Amino acid sequence: MPPETVLGFDTSAAHCAAALLLPDGSVLNRLEAMEKGQAERLLPLLEDLLADAGLHWRDLTRIGVGTGPGNFTGVRLSVAAARGLALGLNIPAIGVTRLEALAHGLPRPLLLAEDARRGEVYVQGFDLNGYEAARLMALADLPPAPHRSGSGFADGLAPAYPIAEAIARIAAARAPGAAPAPFYLRSADAAPPADPPPVILP
Repeated sequence: MPPETVLGFDTSAAHCAAALLLPDGSVLNRLEAMEKGQAERLLPLLEDLLADAGLHWRDLTRIGVGTGPGNFTGVRLSVAAARGLALGLNIPAIGVTRLEALAHGLPRPLLLAEDARRGEVYVQGFDLNGYEAARLMALADLPPAPHRSGSGFADGLAPAYPIAEAIARIAAARAPGAAPAPFYLRSADAAPPADPPPVILP
């Protein structure tokens, strides 16, 4: 496989995170903590990152994007941006879940648990042969594991890479497939409107 120039980004939590993986193996990382405003900040952040590397959008060969689980609006924002950029640049966009990004580069077997609030965690197990299906479970029910990581553990291993860099690295090694889509393990907090839809007159 020829060297890739991969842009990875994520807004599944209270941040805008981006990384640029260059053909020589070097990486540029950016992380801006923010509770809101990701929609306005994401594309300028990506443009700033490219400019710092002396590159343009057309220099990218693929995009990696965090697909969640996490903040519903943030996940949809990143996925929509990745799909739009991939279409406009005619390059593949590859979805990477938050859990596999946080597990990337850590020893196996590994149990990854991310805080999902309400006393619950997003959980996924990883071993040398692959990984289990991700699931939502009660924090109190977490099983023991040789290696643990994620915000669901007070004493877990720290991530091996910043999240956007892990996304870029995984995307660089993964064969392109279907367009990325949000990965949710819980229904949205916002309830659909109770009022009936308006009647459209002929």
